[in-house]
Order: sequence, then C-alpha cells, then structure tokens
Amino acid sequence: MSYQKAREDKEQPLIEHIRELLRRTRRVIISFLVFLTIYTTFGITTIKIGTYSIPILYPTLYDSISVQFTRVVLMRPIPKDLILITLSPFEALLTTITVSVYLSIFSSLPILLREFWAFVSPGLYEHEKRTFRKLVTPGMLLFVAGSAFAYFMLLPFMLIFIYRLDVSLGVEPTLGFNSYISTIILLMAGTGIAFEMPLIMYMLTLVGLIKSSTWFKNWRWGVLISFIVAYIISPGTTGGIIETIIGIILSMLYFGGAYASKIAEKSREKKKNLLMTK
Repeated sequence: MSYQKAREDKEQPLIEHIRELLRRTRRVIISFLVFLTIYTTFGITTIKIGTYSIPILYPTLYDSISVQFTRVVLMRPIPKDLILITLSPFEALLTTITVSVYLSIFSSLPILLREFWAFVSPGLYEHEKRTFRKLVTPGMLLFVAGSAFAYFMLLPFMLIFIYRLDVSLGVEPTLGFNSYISTIILLMAGTGIAFEMPLIMYMLTLVGLIKSSTWFKNWRWGVLISFIVAYIISPGTTGGIIETIIGIILSMLYFGGAYASKIAEKSREKKKNLLMTK
C-alpha cells in the first residue's frame, strides 16, 4: 500500500477556497451567536418526571447560565474582609455579558475546530491526519491543567496579596466585580494557552519547520521567553513569587517539549525512510 494517500479533491481555483472559507467562517459565527443568546437569556432548571430529574432551559435574565457560572466562580473563597463591589449601575449586566462571551467562545471551539479541519484535511496526507487527531486529547488536557493551576494556585495568592497590601496602605479592601471576574477568566485562559507550549513545539518539529536540535541549542531563549510569558499572564501583584513559579513551570514544559520534538523528529525520519524504500 502506498504511504501517501491520494488527495481527496482535485485542486480548486483560489476563489473556490475563499468561498469555502467564508462559508465555514459564517457557520462558526452563527454558532457563537446562538451560544451567546442561550447563555445570556436562558437558565438551567430541572423538572421531575417520575423519579428522574431532567435539566431544561428556561428564559431568564436573573438566573441565566452566565449568572449561574459566575456564582460558581465566586464560590472560590476570598479573604474575609475583602469585599466585591459594583462600581457602576450596569457593571453586573456587563459582567454577565462578558462571561457569556467567554463561554460562547469556549463552546464554539469544537465547531471552529471541525470547520477548520474540514477545510485543511483534504490537503493533508493520511499519516498527517492521524497525527493531528492524536494531538487533540493532549491539547485539551494541557489547557485544563493550565486553567486549573491558575484557578487553584495563582488566584488565592493574588487575592491574599491584594488584601494585605490594601490593609497596609490603610484603604478599604475592595474589588471591582467586573474586573475580578474578567481577571479570573483571562488568567485561566492565558495560563491554559501557555501550557500548550510543548504541544506546539512537537507539532513544529513534526511538520519539519524546526529541528529538535534548535530547541536544545536555544534553551536559554526558551527559559527567558517562559519567564516573560509568566510575567504577562500572572496577576503581577505578588512581588515576583507567583511569576517565578510560573516561569519555572513553563521552563520545565519547554524542556519537555524539546524532548518530545526529538521523538517527533525520529518518527518523521523513520516514516521518510520508509517512504523512500517503497
């Protein structure tokens, strides 16, 4: 059997590719708007049918899914005397809309990935398709790990530091509601994306763009960039403690990605030699 699978479709004019891209982009946008409407204007409740409780959607603005999600986020304990406040009449509404946008983006990702895959897969070889399918689960696990690290490790340090700083300055320790929720979500998303670094390094080597030796040769730059990213995504309110911890973790992920790229390179060379012998 030939190692290279024949292309599924004949080469199409550029205009056809643009039309297809626009069509798929439109589907993603529509899905995002549908999710946004649901999360902003519908809540989840349950109805009893016999001994079973069945979840259903019902229209509401005061107990919408975004409001319910916000309440879950707020379950994370904050220092006792640190008070959440709204600074403007519409801040609570703005916060729920912001949460709805984030949830809609996250919920639309499977559709985005499906449309993206459908667009690029005809131009890939069969072994490339198999490889990219295998990377989906590790990518999700790395993102979840990064988000969990931000929520359970970074957030408590940030809140304690803010509270103690306010007390030492003699000011009332308060947090703006919208700023607090937005910071949590952005911190979780940013850390989750940063944790994807080993996977990105693996993919770049797998497709032949960067050699594994390059990652090892430039490890100093990798560590430096890891600490720069750490200072970008960290709260910036802990005097360098959390930033240093994140930098060390990202540096470890960098070296993990470098070793993973070495495995990817060996696999790529093996398949290349296999192809040449046929």
